[in-house]
Amino acid sequence: MIRTAIFAMSLSASLAASTGPLTIAHRGASGYLPEHTLPAKGLAHGQGADFLEQDLVLSADNVPVVLHDIHIDTVSDVARRFPERKRSDGRFYAIDFTVVELKQLRLSERFQVKTGRAVFPKRFPVGEGQFQVVTLEEELQFVRGLNRSTGRNAGIYPELKQPSWHRAEGKDLSAAVLPLLRTYGYDQAGSACFVQCFELSEIQRIRRDFAWQGRMVLLIESDDTGADGTDYRKLCTAEGLKGLAPWVNGIGPPMGRVLAWSATGQPIALPLTTQAHEAGLLVHPYTVRSDDLPAGCLSLEDLHHGLFQSAKVDGVFTDFPDLTRSWLQQRR
Repeated sequence: MIRTAIFAMSLSASLAASTGPLTIAHRGASGYLPEHTLPAKGLAHGQGADFLEQDLVLSADNVPVVLHDIHIDTVSDVARRFPERKRSDGRFYAIDFTVVELKQLRLSERFQVKTGRAVFPKRFPVGEGQFQVVTLEEELQFVRGLNRSTGRNAGIYPELKQPSWHRAEGKDLSAAVLPLLRTYGYDQAGSACFVQCFELSEIQRIRRDFAWQGRMVLLIESDDTGADGTDYRKLCTAEGLKGLAPWVNGIGPPMGRVLAWSATGQPIALPLTTQAHEAGLLVHPYTVRSDDLPAGCLSLEDLHHGLFQSAKVDGVFTDFPDLTRSWLQQRR
């Protein structure tokens, strides 16, 4: 435990020494390899990402696993391997499978359930390669190993996926995840970790009931209200952001809340970043994709310029960590 704590302190010192906005690998280097696989995280680490993201859901045996959705039928062959395990809505849920069963699945590039076609056609071919579901602990050990062997310390950025839905299913996602983060030394204010969630009530619960001292980020949806009732419209005001400050260290909005585009393709900074900074909050918008630019944006160069130089955000989630990092390094 002492060695783990020393390791966490080393990470914090390394990140404190870095300057400029953060490159946050969205589901790993997901522009190049299937999301949330260890190869995608290893590539992102090698590309110099400052933080690696872990979306987290629970298995049937209460183990946190790294998957973007509570459903597993858009990134795996579960419908072929366990056809009888779908629910009445026709979907397959991670929470209905043990870790041993999840490990039997073959993960894939994300595809559309109805057609089987890739969501991003030019990325890694759907159905090719041998990729497996990873537990949170396996990934933490993997990141720790890479940090040690390379001497380049990357932090982690875990997201608690739909904790209120998990509780309705009889499981407590936060109670399963937070002790594991503590064990690996990610629970202090200076730790190289941001815990993120779309549900404000869960963030408040974590601060109160778990006495969590680590950094936290409230994710913001494009809609005015979240599924759990979080009022994003109110929170994305100067007063709302000031009210958030006692609970979180930053916000993670969609790019459309921090940046708009003129008819000629020029970036227009929206007030949210400035208001958040005035409230003492960091701003980490999502998601930079070279193969899926925002409407009105003409190039990846323009997108990076708009985010970092016009909107002045503090970091971004990106599917292409190498491209975002390269853009930033050229301007430091």
